[in-house]
Formats: sequence, C-alpha cells, structure tokens
Amino acid sequence: MPGETDLDAMLRHLTVTVRPGRFTVVQADGTVAPGDGVEAVLREQEGTTVVATVEAAAREGWDVGFEAAWLTLDVHSALEAVGLTAAVATALAAEAIPCNVLAGYHHDHLLVPVDRVDDALACLARLREDRR
Repeated sequence: MPGETDLDAMLRHLTVTVRPGRFTVVQADGTVAPGDGVEAVLREQEGTTVVATVEAAAREGWDVGFEAAWLTLDVHSALEAVGLTAAVATALAAEAIPCNVLAGYHHDHLLVPVDRVDDALACLARLREDRR
C-alpha cells in the first residue's frame, strides 16, 4: 500500500497512539543494533544516534538528558507526501512543545517531552478537528 499523499485527508483522519514507556535520544559509541529497548539507530558522521527506552539507556550507561513520550501518527502517509511533518511541527511549535520526528515506512513518529504528552495529544486533536 503506497500511503496517503493528500495533506487535508491525512489531517482529517489523524489519530495518535502513545507507545508505552519513556524514551531518550543518546549518542553511542561503537555498533548498536535495535532490540532490547533500542528502538531506532541512525548513523551520522559524528557518531551513532540511538533512540532507546530510558531503562535501556541506563543499563548501557548512556546519559539520559531528554525523557520523551513516543507518539505514532496513525495515518499511513506516503514517503513522498508533502506537508504532514510541517503541519504537525508548526502546531506543536505554536504551543512551545518540542518535537523530534522519526519517519518510518508506514507512519511518522514524534518524541515529545514526557511531561508535555497530554498537551501534545490535545494539540494534535485540535489540528485534526480544524480540518473537519
């Protein structure tokens, strides 16, 4: 299935799922593979970025500076879709809610501060309602 490309349709049908747990983003040395609390790995020129549960980060001795809730945008957006990330980021920024975005094949995922998760969910619900 190729996914949705129409921004209005994506926003009208936008629902969000909160993944259980608390997450963090760290820089790790060496090779890190997904699994056992390591949820995403991105290799950059400066090092390896890891998204992991707070528990996995503590177990590995990684510094936890940012604790996040993981939100999944349930709409299946196409990889070539235009505007969804911008619309979501703009809405959250208007309410001073930090957001880090991970794009998956089927869904976009947001890491927001764990103490702002309810604010973020309300903001995204308003974004959806504004399109109906």
